[in-house]
Amino acid sequence: MSRHEQARDTRAPGTRIPAARAAEDRTADAVQDEAADDTVQDRTVEERAAAERERVAAFRTRIGAPALIDIHTHFMPERLLAKVWAYFDAAGPLVGRAWPITYRTDEQRRLAVLRGFGVRAFTSMLYPHKPGMARSLNDWAADFAARTPDCLHTATFYAEPCAPDDVRRALDQGARVFKCHLQVGGFDPRDPALEEVWGLLADAGVPVVTHCGSGPVPGAFTGPGPIGAVLERHPRLRLVVAHLGMPEYTEFLALAARHPEVMLDTTMAFTGFAEEAAPFPRDALPRLADLGERVLLGTDFPNIPYPYADALESLEERTGLGPGWLRAVCHDNAARVCGLDRPGDGGRPRPDGSASWAS
Repeated sequence: MSRHEQARDTRAPGTRIPAARAAEDRTADAVQDEAADDTVQDRTVEERAAAERERVAAFRTRIGAPALIDIHTHFMPERLLAKVWAYFDAAGPLVGRAWPITYRTDEQRRLAVLRGFGVRAFTSMLYPHKPGMARSLNDWAADFAARTPDCLHTATFYAEPCAPDDVRRALDQGARVFKCHLQVGGFDPRDPALEEVWGLLADAGVPVVTHCGSGPVPGAFTGPGPIGAVLERHPRLRLVVAHLGMPEYTEFLALAARHPEVMLDTTMAFTGFAEEAAPFPRDALPRLADLGERVLLGTDFPNIPYPYADALESLEERTGLGPGWLRAVCHDNAARVCGLDRPGDGGRPRPDGSASWAS
């Protein structure tokens, strides 16, 4: 008998507890134990974040950035996020290795952690893994952006006949950045259902953060070939290659060199976790430096297996590209791309990306 049952059981010794009552007690025990576990987890996240704030503030001071802009963070409906975390916990086939979630806590605490790090703006990257999901995800993201002013309104799509309508609707709702996940979605970016979508996004001039590299494990349509073919047809598309294209770093750097609208985000790159499996080639650093105006900070918060500060310090230490490059990557480039330093235009980026740089 559990301690809760003992506390409630006032009957004579030897009296049997009815099965239904016993089941209720076990359920109550499980709920209370789960709540206790959540409380411990929340406290752990808050204590870790408090210890990290000084590290992140020191990093911002070193690079001369009053704030950060993180183009690759994940906020999504709680039930969906719980499933994502469970997939990481199980080291599912698309993960391929142990992946403990560092910031496993509720939405408001996650927002407080990011803001405590001095993150001025961030995204709510979310993505469908099957048809019929994108519109409801976009509606959730529109509501989240409306109640979270420092979130860049994010939207997504899937390769399905309604995709053009979904994208038009999201743009009309005010979406400022899109997420496309070729690995999880398992679709071909060259799918005819997406031809109009790419044209709409190119015309709108909104960045499309796309997981098109083959890390952590390859997908049927990852790598530079499929998305490169899209760029040949839509050269004005403001593609943001997530994770610097990990592990095909050099190939995606070459793709960006050929297409002036292509950008890359730094999500997980250079961290010890990523370097174990897919080290960035050091002879490619000069090419990364040359693309400095088109590299954006991304982290994958909260779904990262290490502290947020590690991502920043690894970027600093393993690139050696100096405070000016880091300041552009961690703030100025995203401010320009997302129109955050243009008062009076509603924040919608212009197709040509013109804007003054943040000081």
